[in-house]
Amino acid sequence: MLSRFKAYQTVDITVSDEIVPIQHYLRQPQRIINALADPKRVEHLAENVFRLKMRPLGFMMLKIQPTVDMKLWTEDDGSIAIESVKCDIKGVEFINQRFNLTLKGILTPITVKAKTHLAGRADLQVEVEVPPPLAMTPRSIIEATGNRVLSGVLLTIKQRLMHQLLTDYKAWAIAQQEKTPVEPPSRTLLSGQSSTI
Repeated sequence: MLSRFKAYQTVDITVSDEIVPIQHYLRQPQRIINALADPKRVEHLAENVFRLKMRPLGFMMLKIQPTVDMKLWTEDDGSIAIESVKCDIKGVEFINQRFNLTLKGILTPITVKAKTHLAGRADLQVEVEVPPPLAMTPRSIIEATGNRVLSGVLLTIKQRLMHQLLTDYKAWAIAQQEKTPVEPPSRTLLSGQSSTI
């Protein structure tokens, strides 16, 4: 039995004013992905492509651990977009061959009356062939359970994003402000003096 689960979350974060605008921070994919997930679970695969090893998910009698490859990029309006490009389920081959995960999200900086907000939305969808032991369970129960699991995943990401992104942005902005170009030491050679360099 093929089942489809869906969930979404929206977010609206008020951004405190820093010397460096949030739009510059949003061009740092590695920092954004680390704000979304535990850096220990993230592997950098290629430019703007990251592999996230999700925490184990309990679904009825099953326990699965998806590994999701995601691409992040910046849109022309300064938004940061994220999209899943691949997903594997380790250890449960039956489900891995019959499992499809789609994640799409966007976070857009919006300035109104000199105040900047980050408005975003994430949509998560899973299609999976339910294994035989669960096939006798009514579809409505399976789908309600699956939707609840996905909602929990997105809620966890949202909570981490709302706390970690602003904390990291502030630290990054301070670090950028403190960066000053290092000028090479000036050497004035008097007439007739030779350099020993």
